[in-house]
Amino acid sequence: MGKTLGYMVTWTTYGTWLQGDKRGYVREGKICGRNPRLEQRNKENQMGNTIKLTSKQKNIVRKSLMEEARKLGQKVHSIAVCTNHVHMVVSYISDGIEKSVKHYKNASLVALREDGFVGRVWTRGYDKRYCFDEKSLKNRIEYINKHEQ
Repeated sequence: MGKTLGYMVTWTTYGTWLQGDKRGYVREGKICGRNPRLEQRNKENQMGNTIKLTSKQKNIVRKSLMEEARKLGQKVHSIAVCTNHVHMVVSYISDGIEKSVKHYKNASLVALREDGFVGRVWTRGYDKRYCFDEKSLKNRIEYINKHEQ
């Protein structure tokens, strides 16, 4: 494995990807399939409304993420802010991926609240895909660029 050039991170809006739904989920590092009972239990335990970002909110999130990346000194190679999730491909920085994602989620939450949003926006956690070479970096950038269209 070579030097980490960057990584793709993805996180979802609250209530839009529950454990047990048809897309599957990861538990303790293992990929699990659909489980309708688990999905229903998660719906019943949900503490707030399912969040789908409006066009205005997506723009607010995008702007806040780009500003936070500038503050962190992290280059954004590609970004897609969708109604129910965010994808970013960013350069490697020594602070670590966990800290970066925490900054991004918090910055976007603050920006949304300044616009009047109330409640929870993001699910706990995120997905990460490391880019150890130019090819993997390029592939993830292309994935997000296609996703954004």
